[in-house]
This record gives sequence, structure tokens and C-alpha cells, in this order.
Amino acid sequence: MGNTKTTVAAPSWISDFKEITKMRLSISVVFSSLVGYLLGVDVIDFKILGLLALGGYFMVGASNGFNQIIEKDLDALMERTKNRPVPSGRMSVNTAFIISSIFTVLGIIILYSINKQTAMFGAISIFLYTCAYTPLKTKTPLAVFVGAIPGAIPFMLGWVAATDDFGIEPGTLFALQFFWQFPHFWAIGWFLYEDYKKAGFFMLPTGKQDKGTAVQTIMYTIWTILISIIPVFGFTGTLQLSIVAAILVFAVGIWMLYYAIRLFKLMSVKAARQLMIVSVSYITLVQIIYVVDKFIR
Repeated sequence: MGNTKTTVAAPSWISDFKEITKMRLSISVVFSSLVGYLLGVDVIDFKILGLLALGGYFMVGASNGFNQIIEKDLDALMERTKNRPVPSGRMSVNTAFIISSIFTVLGIIILYSINKQTAMFGAISIFLYTCAYTPLKTKTPLAVFVGAIPGAIPFMLGWVAATDDFGIEPGTLFALQFFWQFPHFWAIGWFLYEDYKKAGFFMLPTGKQDKGTAVQTIMYTIWTILISIIPVFGFTGTLQLSIVAAILVFAVGIWMLYYAIRLFKLMSVKAARQLMIVSVSYITLVQIIYVVDKFIR
């Protein structure tokens, strides 16, 4: 019987640990950082790459953990979040706080070992996500704007880790991921509108699933596309794109724009969900194209 209990308890604890740090989301964010590093580096240092991945995961995991502590009562009201470790009671607030605090300290120390600027931007990210974005979600739709700042930091963080410098190149990477987040999160806010409403979260720019929100989603998608091809014109320092890569990036952007326009036409939960899925594919493909283009150019 003792062996049976151990077998059941361990996977449950591991599952809760992964959920409190939102492992899949954290890994996707770390991927952005690694792409930024590959774009900025001349010679790949796999030690730095490993430190960036580990430190980045700790920082994102800490942000997610603090977020779930702060929102535990609101998470309990929503279907998609009520079974998270803290609101469900499987993990105490103290345990979640200890995990998040340890992750914060380790994350900053690891990123600091790369360079000071990387640690600074990592610390800014966790502060804005926890202390600004999270409390604003129940106050104003501008929370998405505030949240887009820490959400855009990882892409440029990788460049800063590679170069110990912040200039036009990481600024462009930041801008790309910053504007991309609006159609992405508005799509999520649309198809989860009723669930968010239970907790009083303001995620849509107009507060409603209306034409105004759909139009803004289209506009920010267009801005994202335009920013994504800027490197082909040679205005962004050493961050460059070949004509072929720019065409591919533009084509992927048009694909995402199609689904943004489709949301405007259909005004449906299904269309919003499809846009969300396409937006994730979009940012991943664009980042891959950027890296591949750099190393074959």
C-alpha cells in the first residue's frame, strides 16, 4: 500500500509544480529568449544558452506563481482556472510563495551571471507582471498594454544576453513581440469572455465582443506585420533579413491577418479561438525564419 501511495502522490505533486509555474507557457517564453540570443550572438556559447534557458524559466515561473497567489480567489470563480493548485487547495499559499520566491532569487542570480543588463530586464519583467499587470486586470482593459511589456521582454532579453547591449536591434525584437500580443490576447479574451467575466477581468479593448475590438485586433495585426519586415530595409543595425526571409515573414503575417479579418466578419468564439492558435504559430514561425535566415545568409 505504501508503494501505491508514493506512486500516486509523486505525479500529482509534479503536476501541481508544473501548473503553478505554467510550464508550457514558460517554455514558450524561454524559446523566445533563446531565439533572441541566437540572433544576437556571433559565436554560440552553449553555457550562456543554458543559463539563459534556466534563468528565464525561473523568472517566468516565478511570475506565474505570484500571479496565481494574487488571483487565487478569482481563479476559483472561473472554469479554466478553478482546478489550479492554489484555488483548489492542493497547494497552500505559503508553499506557492516559497516556490515563487526561490525561483525569483535563482532567476536573478543566474541571469546576473550572464550580465547585469539581462538580470535587470528579467527583474523588471517579473515586477511589471506581478505588481502592475496582475492587479490591473480587474480595473481596466489597459492591463493588456501593461502586460505586453513584460511579455515582450524575453525576445529582446536573449539579444541583451548575447551582446550586453540594448540598442535598435533588441528594441525591434521587443516591438515585434509587444504588438503581436494584442491580437493574441484579445483573441483569448474573446473566446474566454464569459469565463473572464465571472472574475471581473477586463481583457478586451472595448470591454465587449464587438466590432470595435475586432477592428483593433486587425490594426494591431497589421502593425505586427509591418514591424516584422523592418529589418529587410537595413534600418535595424545588425538585425537584418534577406528579401526571401522578409517575403516569408510577410506571408505568415498575411495568414494571421486573414484570421483577424475572419474574426471581424464572423464575430464568433470559434473564429477567436482559431486566431489565437494561428497567432501562436505565427510568432513561432517568424522567430524560426529570423534564425534560419541569419545562419544561411
